[in-house]
Amino acid sequence: MSAITFEQVKHLAELARIEMTHDELTAMATELDIIVSSVENLSEIVTSDTPATSHPIPLTNVFREDVVGETLTQEEALSGAPDAQDGKFRVPAILDED
Repeated sequence: MSAITFEQVKHLAELARIEMTHDELTAMATELDIIVSSVENLSEIVTSDTPATSHPIPLTNVFREDVVGETLTQEEALSGAPDAQDGKFRVPAILDED
């Protein structure tokens, strides 16, 4: 027996306001039925002894240690700036604030 019927798919398409031809509805019902059957098959196979998996390949932490390297002094950082004031970059205002 089909878990997903033609009439159910037609009803959902109408609710979603998706125009589908008779052939498209038939194909969608078949495809959705295959998906539901596959999930049912998996549910039968998976038991409480089956470990949960989130990824098929074991993952390892790819982050490196956070090590402080050489940094620019404030003067060096501002040396190429077109405009600076009070040790900060000066940029044109973009908002009209009172």
